[in-house]
Amino acid sequence: MAQRVRKAIFPVGGLGTRFLPATKAMPKEMLPIVDKPLIQYAVEEAAAAGIEEFIFVTGRNKHAIEDHFDRSFELEANLEQRGQGELLAAIRDCVPSDTRLAYTRQGQALGLGHAVWCARGLVGDEPFAVLLADDLIQSETPCLKQMIEAHAPLGGNLVATMEVARAHTPNYGVIAPGATRDRLIEVKGLVEKPKPDLAPSNLAVIGRYILQPEVFSHLDRQQVGAGGEIQLTDALASLIGAQPFYALRFAGRRFDCGSKIGFLEANLAFALERADLGTEFRRLLRQYADAGAR
Repeated sequence: MAQRVRKAIFPVGGLGTRFLPATKAMPKEMLPIVDKPLIQYAVEEAAAAGIEEFIFVTGRNKHAIEDHFDRSFELEANLEQRGQGELLAAIRDCVPSDTRLAYTRQGQALGLGHAVWCARGLVGDEPFAVLLADDLIQSETPCLKQMIEAHAPLGGNLVATMEVARAHTPNYGVIAPGATRDRLIEVKGLVEKPKPDLAPSNLAVIGRYILQPEVFSHLDRQQVGAGGEIQLTDALASLIGAQPFYALRFAGRRFDCGSKIGFLEANLAFALERADLGTEFRRLLRQYADAGAR
């Protein structure tokens, strides 16, 4: 059995330029899907998978994330006085109980690989997860929980994967697949942002990883890859053959909340599944659809 995964890294140091001006003073990870920020969905997914230590790699102007996961005694007292128990429970539940939160700074936005490397001292010598809040996944069983259950008998490295259109491979790390067993695919190679005609497949890596600490020795080299950044994909590719390496076709629907269309679609999908909003929201959608048909 593989060593248990207890720690997770959340790279939240990006600038969020695609959502300017909204992200000029607010972290993109705090953008809400209905009434909950993206980063909270990621933290809740990790907690549901049994993660105990949450490591945030932050940057400038990211104080709102730390504040969100801190206690707000004045607000709690106000809600308690007003008898607003549901809201009080909601803000207290932002941070799962029996967990540890840590923050470290990424001085420069040098890529995902660099962000993960910045957390090396907090991870230590044990396997860890990485979750990108931009990749929001709607699923019956949380994606990271699916991965941890698949990883337990295998060990090594595991990434989440999904099929994308060939035209979109320049936006992703893409795997060269080997043997397939159910939803598990052996990873024979990894290429960052390949052109469609050079991509080894249309299986893209999305923002969920379970990694071995040996990846840090490769990130130590600070090698620059695609886009002039230190790519996590390049470091992972160097581990292929040295450790077990698999990709999991996760069960669920992924929304690219780093794009405006993906963000809007996620709000729509999550609102529709809400018991308190779904019926009324469907009525509004039909109303707009009817108006557009005229």
